[in-house]
Amino acid sequence: MNVVVGIDGSDQALEALRFAAEEAKLRNATLLVVSGVVFPFAEYWTDIADLDPDLFLERSRRLVEDALIAVGDDLEGVDVERVVEPGPAISVLLDHASADDLVVVGSRGRGGFKGLLLGSVSQQVLLHAPCPVVVVRRGASGDEK
Repeated sequence: MNVVVGIDGSDQALEALRFAAEEAKLRNATLLVVSGVVFPFAEYWTDIADLDPDLFLERSRRLVEDALIAVGDDLEGVDVERVVEPGPAISVLLDHASADDLVVVGSRGRGGFKGLLLGSVSQQVLLHAPCPVVVVRRGASGDEK
């Protein structure tokens, strides 16, 4: 069993990571820290030859490492695996979730009409995950920002 958590560099993702670490401890599960990497479309770049996909992958690897450093002590005793792969966040998260896992994502708090138009990762995970999902809202760890 894994606890799968998505990381995107946001404060909400850090709160989700803290929650996921606690769940991994309680369940004696591996914590799978996941980040999807989407490359910009070539038409937005004037010189596509200078666009190195490895730069985008490295940025996401740094986001994951920075998040793990930020939660520090919360990870004590937790087996952590890192996954940084090309693809939209929703696809990468769902590719690494199975029926006996738990997926944890942060919520940016978009609701109402704006949330319907944009379609958030958390909404898509709730709709399509093969397992239970926890959406951690801002301030869930008790330190409202």
